[in-house]
Amino acid sequence: MKKSVLLGTLTLAGLAGVAQAATLDDVRGRDALNCGVNPGLTGFAAPDASGKWQGFDVDFCRAVAAATLGDPEKVNYIPLSGETRFTALAAGEVDVLARNSTWTYSRDTDLNLDFPAVNYYDGQGFLVPRALGVTSAKELDGATVCIQTGTTTELNLADFFRVNGITYEPVPIANDAEGRQQYLAGACDTYTTDASGLASVRTTFETPDDHIILPEIISKEPLGPAVRHGDNDWADIVRWTFNALVAAEELGVTSANVAEMAAAPTENPEINRLLGTEGEFGAMMGLEPQWAVQAIQAGGNYGEIFERNLGEATPIGLARGLNAQWTQGGLLYTPPFR
Repeated sequence: MKKSVLLGTLTLAGLAGVAQAATLDDVRGRDALNCGVNPGLTGFAAPDASGKWQGFDVDFCRAVAAATLGDPEKVNYIPLSGETRFTALAAGEVDVLARNSTWTYSRDTDLNLDFPAVNYYDGQGFLVPRALGVTSAKELDGATVCIQTGTTTELNLADFFRVNGITYEPVPIANDAEGRQQYLAGACDTYTTDASGLASVRTTFETPDDHIILPEIISKEPLGPAVRHGDNDWADIVRWTFNALVAAEELGVTSANVAEMAAAPTENPEINRLLGTEGEFGAMMGLEPQWAVQAIQAGGNYGEIFERNLGEATPIGLARGLNAQWTQGGLLYTPPFR
């Protein structure tokens, strides 16, 4: 009995040691991560005046590149529309889709995608001109609505109006840029998308205070990175890179102190396992011992990334809300590094 158990353990260990994620091989072979991002959504993913990509989702791409390649700059940012994003991922044009995409049943099963993590808990809202005099989405009966096609937003909109016994006229748009343009041109009474996206769009207006986001949140939108189904090793890397950023915030590990804390084991074994000074956790995913250190150094822990791109001190001005740590009343909770 002991011998068979031992052989089984060795077999599993051997398989784990030699298994190589096909996507990881591709990333290392080209020496760059192909990351699918939004074509332009301030705070999440958008090129700045010099053409350098910035944002919450961009920083996650950088963290994955740092964890796998040791360099956060080794990223090819590939802008994808709402209609092309999943096709591009399935076709292998990108290694990971980091484009404010909602994890849904059909995307997980019918499209054969995997969502390794939820990196932003959101919900759909409505943006209206203050002059419209509307204070509730339930007052939008007969309104024209700018709506991005091929999204969960489109389906949620139909459900909300049906449940509330009111009607609307859709104004189809292809992306956030067109939605902003059409809305400001008066082609629609209201623009609907994720509330975070509305906050982002509103900051680009000349007079943001002339527009309000209505109080109703009509859906659950768990946003997160997506990968192709079937490469569990790669999904693990994406999942645990995100978990590392969340755990770092909870444990007080920041971009400023991570190098010092990783120089020698600390008194906290969870920190040691995270930073590679205890155990062989990097090797379990085919990565270097300090893969998480590199990911944290790329842009900081989850809290640093959130505050820099989306937080209350930015023009977008989002509170942490559901995206706070579980110890602060939010939903961020990572499994243990053990």
